[in-house]
Amino acid sequence: MIKFMTGFTLLELLVALTVFAVIAVMAYSGLNTVLNAHFQIKQQATQLANLQRVFSRLSHDIEQYVQRPIRNQYGDVEPSINGTIEQLEFTRSGWRNPAQQNRSFLQRVAYHLQDNKLIRSYWFVLDQAQDSKPILMNLADNINDMQWHYLNDKLIWQTEWLNTSTRLKAIKIVLKIEGWGKIERLFQISE
Repeated sequence: MIKFMTGFTLLELLVALTVFAVIAVMAYSGLNTVLNAHFQIKQQATQLANLQRVFSRLSHDIEQYVQRPIRNQYGDVEPSINGTIEQLEFTRSGWRNPAQQNRSFLQRVAYHLQDNKLIRSYWFVLDQAQDSKPILMNLADNINDMQWHYLNDKLIWQTEWLNTSTRLKAIKIVLKIEGWGKIERLFQISE
């Protein structure tokens, strides 16, 4: 009796390899899609966390607003809050002093846009000398536009708040953020 060796033909091996290659390409494509989605979600979550920190900082500063005018570096009196559509500057309380330094618990802060970055400035003194320089903090990047709006006690929105005879009720910030669009946040002023 003669025994023949049985095995796969070349055609059967090629078909099996082709099927395996198609399955591998589909699996890689699915894995690549999942990895890209994970990267984008992580990037968006990081940007959202940063944006929440920005709004938390703004809220903390604005809630601490006090009516204390200052003197600028030329000796001129400036109001406790000075706001335009492009920037906001005001005096706030609650500046912690754990090292018991010889300074006030009040602080002058300002927010403005510079090179698509939201910048928070603050000074070590309220009444500034000619050599008083602000400390700049970059709070957020990729900010395409920023606008401030001010609500008076007659419930009318204004784009400027200088030395007015009406009371300030609220401040609204409108940010246009790359990839997010327009985001608005309202802060109530308690006097």
